[in-house]
Amino acid sequence: MEGMAIFSGNSNPGLAQNICKYLSLPLGGAKVKTFSDGEIQIEIHENVRLKDVFVVQSTCSPVNDNLVELLLMIDAFNRSSANKITAVIPYFGYARQDKKVAPRVPISAKLVADMITVAGADRIITMDLHAGQIQGFFNIPVDNLFAAPVLIEYIRNNFRDDMVIVSPDAGGVERARAFAKRLNADLAIIDKRRDAPNQAKAMAVIGDVNDKVAIILDDMADTAGTLTEAAEAIKNAGAREIHACCAHPVLSGPAIERIADSVLKSMVVTDTIPLTEKAAACDKIKVLTISQLVGEAIVRSYRGDSVTSLFV
Repeated sequence: MEGMAIFSGNSNPGLAQNICKYLSLPLGGAKVKTFSDGEIQIEIHENVRLKDVFVVQSTCSPVNDNLVELLLMIDAFNRSSANKITAVIPYFGYARQDKKVAPRVPISAKLVADMITVAGADRIITMDLHAGQIQGFFNIPVDNLFAAPVLIEYIRNNFRDDMVIVSPDAGGVERARAFAKRLNADLAIIDKRRDAPNQAKAMAVIGDVNDKVAIILDDMADTAGTLTEAAEAIKNAGAREIHACCAHPVLSGPAIERIADSVLKSMVVTDTIPLTEKAAACDKIKVLTISQLVGEAIVRSYRGDSVTSLFV
């Protein structure tokens, strides 16, 4: 794979190193720093002319800094005559702002997609988009990967047969149903009403969770309000144990305190976003790596093989 190069910004260097380890490739040399006034400085320290370049960068907190890093790196590779530039975005920020929910508000996910395209990206590899239709915001190919193979393997190896997969809201039912089918588990749904952004109130449990091991499944955990409210409702409905699985550990604001104080016995996340020191110190949180999954998708994209077959 001499015609291929992997680079990383500052958002998730650990994941980028693990991807390179899986691919048996060195991480490309790049200087990604800031000037004293806060402007981002990019310098690529190796020749990328006619190479297929993959830039690994999650647009997680600090979201805007990481997004601008990604845009400037793409522009730098574009101006360095790279053959093809693929933005590998394990966590795609602004994905929750994918439609107008009130008058006079932006569709931020579409604007971010446009910026990445205009910067010069030729392809996007991302994971567990908050809404699948965001793929249509891009005018370039998008491979939306799923953490499901990693999470399902963990669930199979660590939980008994008497389990139920729980969707914390109506929007996640399709995802939860797919997990339940592959695990031969029951399915339950939380009837949730959201009063304001990042504030959720779980109302009722639809389905039988009594005396079962309940696994709440979501694409991300931000302030953990949804998870903890759902866990409380499931506990009140008679569940024996309650665990949570999610792909993206955003974990902002009071999330860690809520998880620590909740009835959740454990929470499994992936390394699409690096944990803060505070989150890493929480003994309820376990991190699974998606580096091999992303690495395999990169190889297949480079070789022109099917990426979809990874999830069949």
